[in-house]
Amino acid sequence: MRKQFLLLFLFSICIELCAQHPADNPTILFYNVENLFDTQNDSLTLDDEFLPDGERHWTRNRFQQKVNHLSKVILSCSGFNPPAIIGLCEVENRYVLEQLTQETPLKKLGYRIIHKDSPDERGIDVALLFRPEIVKPLYFSYHPVIDGKGGIESTREILQAGFALPKDDTVHVFVNHWPSRYSGQAKTAPQRMRAAQTLLSAIMELRVESPKAKVIAMGDFNDGPESASLLELTKQKAANSDSAVSISLVNLSRSWQQGTLKYRQSWFVFDQILVSQELMEPNGWFVHAQSATIVNLPFLLIPDSKYQGMKLNRTYNGFRYQGGFSDHLPVLLKLSYQ
Repeated sequence: MRKQFLLLFLFSICIELCAQHPADNPTILFYNVENLFDTQNDSLTLDDEFLPDGERHWTRNRFQQKVNHLSKVILSCSGFNPPAIIGLCEVENRYVLEQLTQETPLKKLGYRIIHKDSPDERGIDVALLFRPEIVKPLYFSYHPVIDGKGGIESTREILQAGFALPKDDTVHVFVNHWPSRYSGQAKTAPQRMRAAQTLLSAIMELRVESPKAKVIAMGDFNDGPESASLLELTKQKAANSDSAVSISLVNLSRSWQQGTLKYRQSWFVFDQILVSQELMEPNGWFVHAQSATIVNLPFLLIPDSKYQGMKLNRTYNGFRYQGGFSDHLPVLLKLSYQ
């Protein structure tokens, strides 16, 4: 008990120092937080599974433990430099984000929220958190994915936001959570390709207005770096037929040896970070090939007795509650300045 109290005391001091003395080099995190639902029924979405009387018996205590766990990850992911910008997916609504930022140790860091309800039938959304003493929001918008018939796909929109960085620089962030493979990889591949095309269109529109824009595209793409949808993002493309402006993203995740999620005995890199070439040039804030990493903190993994090695310490194992963190590992990008 005495040791636990000492650790909590030291942890609180670290939070105070982080809040009072923001680090010089911003970091940017993306995290699929695995079904961050509240305990209230939303009649417009399929959230019945995550209610106190639902199949998962999702209670207030379990929800509170979940947001406390997520705050631990955010505060631990980059040493004494909590992320300046955080992209999240699988959040149900603004309320769960307010609980995460206001009712956990994150409160002292003053994170602000960018969020909008998506067309996803389960009601899960993408969102951004940011620390206003480090970065200043310039704008944000959401881009729906258009289905094969010209309508809006029942999936998560792509969130775009611009931020002013310290030292008079700007970065444009795109947060993605592409359609899952639940109905089969081949069957759902066209949906992810449409999401890729939606992302490209949004970036191209930005590049027409700002040809040298520094772009970060991050998210759970539900495809690996060598999938057709991700390779589509790294092809050189003209922004329009009348302009020499082009877009080609660099996938900083292609060389990762460890995956971000595990299915049976296999690891997959579905959570990725891609950047525009302008961000890789040492002119103001920039990154290099090793700037993006997987956050594999020890408490995020547990032994895998069935398939050997380690597996994700997730909230549920099937429908059995085990009180972990998520079924994905977070990914982190560190900015440098020159």
